[in-house]
Amino acid sequence: MRLETISLKDKVIFNRFLGKRTHELSVYSFANIYIWKALFDVSWALIKDSLCVFFRDNTGSFMYLPPLKEELSPAVVDECFRIMDRYNKNREVSRIENIEESGLRWYQEKGYLSRPKFGEYLCTREDLTGLIGNKFKSQRAAYNQFIKNYGYQYQPYLESDKEACLGLYSEWMGGREANNPDPVYRGMLKDSFSALKILLEAYPYLNLEGRVVRVAGKMRGFTFGFAINRESFCILYEVTDLKVRGLSQFIFRQFCRELENYRFINIMDDSGLENLKKTKFSYRPRRLVASYIVLRRDHL
Repeated sequence: MRLETISLKDKVIFNRFLGKRTHELSVYSFANIYIWKALFDVSWALIKDSLCVFFRDNTGSFMYLPPLKEELSPAVVDECFRIMDRYNKNREVSRIENIEESGLRWYQEKGYLSRPKFGEYLCTREDLTGLIGNKFKSQRAAYNQFIKNYGYQYQPYLESDKEACLGLYSEWMGGREANNPDPVYRGMLKDSFSALKILLEAYPYLNLEGRVVRVAGKMRGFTFGFAINRESFCILYEVTDLKVRGLSQFIFRQFCRELENYRFINIMDDSGLENLKKTKFSYRPRRLVASYIVLRRDHL
């Protein structure tokens, strides 16, 4: 079975298969697959009319998504594991990630083992734009502080903003690293920077929405996101100058205010990091969108 390396021209094929069902996890988006070519060899194949997406690096190969088809075939899953096993010295590395709750039972009935991943936080747009009540007191105060103390420009992202956004991310990453010695967290910051570079290079083709904030004419914040389904929008990136108090709360609220066609805002997972978990819970998510990994029973 020949695997094709992902490219921008594959977006039409991916969107056709991603659109066969309504998804809630942010990974079911061409943009949120494509940008990770910064870190992985991202490849795909059509196996018995199922779209199968593989990620590979020097630790091995795994499926970023389950095979995409309305009716999943056991033969397709078996073939996917055979493909992964070709690359993995340790066959226990072979796995399928980001199984949604609605699809998990199929794998369990076929004898696969499952374990939960970090779920994604789902907030209501109404909560994030209103910031009503004591539970949002700190966010409301920070937003008002920014409005009161800074002259700003809030604008759509333009391709000419690319270098300024990358420069801001570098500064932001340095500040985050200074306050957090956790090597896992620092590694995530660097990985996210690599993915951001791919995102900005391919921005016109990825169906993303982007906004920037300038203070005194200088880039101080940016955010990017995309629609997951008709009701949910995902905030993929939000980066702000840590020295500008209230800017994070401002850009988040302003962006959500524009998303009038969506009921829910997906603010993604916390990767098991307590600092991220605390921040995301502060916005009072209504629920967690579950995600699972499946493995073969005889390899655990």
